[in-house]
Amino acid sequence: MPRRRLVRAAHNPARLVLAAFSSLIAVGTLLLRLPIAADGEHPGLLASLFMSTSASTVTGLATFDISALSLTGELVVLALIQIGGFGIMALGSILAIIASHRMGLRQRMLTTAELGSIDDKDLKSIMKRVGQITVSVEGLLAVVLFIRFTVSYGETPGRAAYSAVFHAVSAFNNAGISLNSDSLIPYASDWIVLLAMSAGFIIGGLGFPVIVDIARKVRGEEGSGYRPGRLNVSRWMLHTKLVVATTGVLLVLGPLVIAIAEWRNPDTLGPMATGGKILTAWFEGGTARTAGFSSIDVGALGEPTQVFMSTLMFVGAGPASTSGGIKVTTFAVLGFVIWAEARGQRDVNAFGRRLPRRLIRQAITVALLSVGLVISTALVLMAAADISLTPALFEAASAFGTVGLSTGITGDLPPACQVLLVLVMLAGRIGPVTFVTALALRNVDLPYRFPEERPIIG
Repeated sequence: MPRRRLVRAAHNPARLVLAAFSSLIAVGTLLLRLPIAADGEHPGLLASLFMSTSASTVTGLATFDISALSLTGELVVLALIQIGGFGIMALGSILAIIASHRMGLRQRMLTTAELGSIDDKDLKSIMKRVGQITVSVEGLLAVVLFIRFTVSYGETPGRAAYSAVFHAVSAFNNAGISLNSDSLIPYASDWIVLLAMSAGFIIGGLGFPVIVDIARKVRGEEGSGYRPGRLNVSRWMLHTKLVVATTGVLLVLGPLVIAIAEWRNPDTLGPMATGGKILTAWFEGGTARTAGFSSIDVGALGEPTQVFMSTLMFVGAGPASTSGGIKVTTFAVLGFVIWAEARGQRDVNAFGRRLPRRLIRQAITVALLSVGLVISTALVLMAAADISLTPALFEAASAFGTVGLSTGITGDLPPACQVLLVLVMLAGRIGPVTFVTALALRNVDLPYRFPEERPIIG
């Protein structure tokens, strides 16, 4: 893109981010349509578009089995996951740093919106560290999986290495796409594989700002007040505290609810030993927020469990992470708002800090608009595909949260519904970041204020 057009596009963050992801999806669709991308019968145009969107937005929903793709097709999907998960704007900024060692203010603001609000002066070093974190986590996870696949499953070194790298990238980027047609069900009782995969998508779901902030504090990089080798929790950014605390609560609550609800279900946890039940409940509770992998048949889950998992998918993980949803910080802010109102407090406080009123309005706006999008999508799916509320809500939440879990209806949906899910996946991936960026850049102060009057609430 010529520099003049790039500068013009940068003045509209939403348009720039949308154009970047749309371009990635379009290129991915064209590559998946190539004859060498499939073995045997080639997926149609809509199926290729759906898979490209799912991989680029790191969702994981699919209308056909990935085994229908050739090695070339799988590598295309892998590349889409890596580029989409890392963030088009983040990658573009890194390339800009390498090319010119200079970044304009607007581009720095856009990158900050994608990676989180860390000090602007540190942005260049943070961008480099993002790449290091990605390679380090994915590399370590791939090594663990490679050893496990070769030692315990008898795979050849070449096949084990490829499978390990693919699943490591998919896990860290919270894509939920597996080379196996039945996801991770073959490893349902394998503690090492499931815990390694869990570590990958949990770290990826924290978000780069959190990882960088914790790494800085542990290394003692920010002054004499920090003790190297320690977490220095008290000195974490408020953002880091909110993400880690809320993630911890959901990682306990999610598996606990799933274990209680499915403990005696003969189609899910029922036949398993106690250890297997605990492992599966833990994995499903974690993957429902972000990743979309599954070690059991999701369609066999009870309706209460599916509704609960829809809520987890709607919440998602941390901002500037590889997941979708409204983000745990939005969820946490809403919780603190309710807590403050219930206690009659004038200000909304969290971890010794007062939350700005404008931030509270942004959280409420994002949450309500997202609820409207998910419910509207579910209603359209119910009407157009003639399905009940629970699977429709599950599919809509999975697409918006870019999770990828499905009760098995995705491939059977009418073409119009599949196109709708493509749009919802794209909205779930870029909608919150572009919307919040637009709100941050738009600050209108009216020269007057209206008289205050309180309507009756409740």
